[in-house]
Amino acid sequence: MARALTLAARGAYTTRPNPVVGCVIADGARVVGEGWHARAGEPHAEANALAEAGAAARGATAYVTLEPCAHFGRTPPCADALVAAGVTRVVAAVRDPFYQVAGQGFAKLQAAGITVESGLMEAQARALNRGFFSRIERGRPWLRVKLAMSLDGRTALHDGESKWISSEASRADVMHWRARAGGLLTGIATVLADDPRLTVRLPDDVAFVPPVRIVLDERGRLPHGCRLLTDGAAPTLAVHGDDVVPDYSDELPAFSVRRLDGGGLDLAAVLAQLAQRGIGEVQVEAGATLAGAFLRAGLVDEVLLYIAPVLLGERGRPLFAGLDPATMAERIGLRIVETAHIGPDLRLHLVPGDVPR
Repeated sequence: MARALTLAARGAYTTRPNPVVGCVIADGARVVGEGWHARAGEPHAEANALAEAGAAARGATAYVTLEPCAHFGRTPPCADALVAAGVTRVVAAVRDPFYQVAGQGFAKLQAAGITVESGLMEAQARALNRGFFSRIERGRPWLRVKLAMSLDGRTALHDGESKWISSEASRADVMHWRARAGGLLTGIATVLADDPRLTVRLPDDVAFVPPVRIVLDERGRLPHGCRLLTDGAAPTLAVHGDDVVPDYSDELPAFSVRRLDGGGLDLAAVLAQLAQRGIGEVQVEAGATLAGAFLRAGLVDEVLLYIAPVLLGERGRPLFAGLDPATMAERIGLRIVETAHIGPDLRLHLVPGDVPR
């Protein structure tokens, strides 16, 4: 199963909106076939592994990172293929929550007399497909906030200048995180200040599906000449208030959500709409105001924080705006799940958690 998970990860940049899946077919300790799902519309992991195994699949065990599909989509059901190949045992890491599968793959296999087991390395399998599971089970994408800060906790100078706090090595590292996301989300303030491209820039031999660029444009102020519109390297989607008709509505995909009484868009509604469009993992690259709004709304699933060994001073802008705990008991806790040195910087991977004691 560990090998199947490694194979599945090869599709991290290319399978959207499908989940990443890996499969290993073994006869005892001997691996006779392996495969992974590379791209939506192409053969699934089980089909690729069965093609490699050939006749050796008969009587073998298939280890697969997700329940085999049971329905006809752009490819035939993998459960049927496993039955036809004569596999006698299927070990799946996790049940597929998608309504057209959701146990039906297991049922097909069991009806054909195949032994089915599930749960092996389930946590790792869910983590690998966290965007897929979030979209199906919670009705919203998995949300990652990417930030860079100085040692004194500042994300920009007092006038908003922030290029560049982190190193070139960190900016290159961010591209791999962008590539695995289904959407890159920013706010109109960042667009007006920095005119970002929000594209994935990786070596030519690295394949990826360009993430959708999403701009929260509450009052419909997106400039016609900005790079989100003129740079065709990736699609762009705008989100505006439901009482606004932006003048770019005919040239750019957009949708509206309600505006909150206190100002700003209904962020939970934004994420629900993105999930309906098949986006399972969103990376937020914005300023402290929008990052703080997502955090206060309880919508942040993880934080990717690059800490540079520089100081920006007391007038610099904070990491998350709008946080004002009255007491230490009200402070917001984050749990570090990984640390890494990226060039001269330190990268922290954090998730919301209890306040450390």
